[in-house]
Amino acid sequence: MEKSRRKFIKNTAAASSATFLAPSIVSASVFGANDRINAAVLGVNGRGKSHISSLMKQKNVQVTTLCDPDMNIMQQRQADFKNKYDKNISLEQDLRRVMDDKDIDVVSIASPNHWHALSVIWACQAGKDVYVEKPGSHNIFEGRKMVEAAQKYGRIVQHGVQLRSSPAINDAIGLLRNGYIGNVYMARGIVFRWRGDIGDKGISPVPKGLDYDLWTGPAPKRPFTENLVHYNWHWHWDYGNGDVGNQGIHETDLCMWGLDVGLPTKITSMGGKFLWDDCKEVPEVLTSIYNYPDEGKIIQFEVRPWCTNTEEGATVGNIFYGDKGILVVDGYSKYKTYLGKNRTPGKSGDDGAKEASGMDRGAGGTDGHFYNFIDAVRKRDAGILNAPIETGHLSSGLAHLGNIAYRMEKVLTFNPSTETFVNDPEANKMLTRNYREGYEVPNKV
Repeated sequence: MEKSRRKFIKNTAAASSATFLAPSIVSASVFGANDRINAAVLGVNGRGKSHISSLMKQKNVQVTTLCDPDMNIMQQRQADFKNKYDKNISLEQDLRRVMDDKDIDVVSIASPNHWHALSVIWACQAGKDVYVEKPGSHNIFEGRKMVEAAQKYGRIVQHGVQLRSSPAINDAIGLLRNGYIGNVYMARGIVFRWRGDIGDKGISPVPKGLDYDLWTGPAPKRPFTENLVHYNWHWHWDYGNGDVGNQGIHETDLCMWGLDVGLPTKITSMGGKFLWDDCKEVPEVLTSIYNYPDEGKIIQFEVRPWCTNTEEGATVGNIFYGDKGILVVDGYSKYKTYLGKNRTPGKSGDDGAKEASGMDRGAGGTDGHFYNFIDAVRKRDAGILNAPIETGHLSSGLAHLGNIAYRMEKVLTFNPSTETFVNDPEANKMLTRNYREGYEVPNKV
């Protein structure tokens, strides 16, 4: 195992005193139907709250540890947990200590994007199963390493795109596969979200209780600013991937799933900042085209920050185009179809407004997605995962390719077999990143 999996802290007062120790590989746990699974949640400011809730709804699963570089947020979640479940819960700022805790069987990851891959790899090396939020990776190199780690260590790794566990969306995929709207040649993903001006908060001291060095992790160390911590890191290339790599992963995943394609061979993107002069580095508006000439298929993806209209009734979702009609997915759990020149309403489906309990295989939403994950963990069967990390690598990779084309300002040719650009060394540099010492995503997992 790579020695970069963790830097062990000699004392809890100073992360700078850390040194490397060779970790031990933990053998896979085998769970019976009634064995309790202990879980840790990494990152508890945003989606981590949903992770806690969904894990606690699963039978014989107990969230025992919360982990976040910000002690202030963890203490809030600790109080919330005690109030809701009447149970105590451990707090740990450094995820490496979570990996070393042999009592923890499962980790769920809701940290910023730049931490996803390394967290997954370390967890796999430590013998833990993983649920990781979208996007699975911050870049394409990382996505492939996550897949390799899950395979090498025999771990169950679920990607957090809950529409994969939606009964209605699975029905919609069946219609596409069975030719209900004819020959499906195009998919369109749309993300029209209210993303406002984040302004410029300037440089300021690191807040007490936040381990900013640990928060930075694999990324370059910048002077602290509230324009990064906590949510606005999404709009900076070092940490996030814009909305195509945030909300948009649900839609890139569904585009590829519905068309039954992998990564494309031709990519182009255009966009920019049109509304605000703020500290965002990513474009406010982005349109990407992904071409599959050998398959006769194409994907169009569009991000817009200020909603002025819907597309076929959806503001966040997907549209599939066939020669007999279209299929529209609105959000995560419902679809409609329109057939022929007269757009006659056809079949439709909806999981319902209320998220399912997660206690049966037919449940949808986040709870149902966690149910599928825990079911696979108990059975030691990655084959029953609805969103295995392999699909997470591809859907995240599609977003990364669009962002690279935008930043390179040209049409790119890509080889899906080697996962590299063709005769373009500058673009290939953007498939990975320079990692801070001690936080490297290893070439060999």
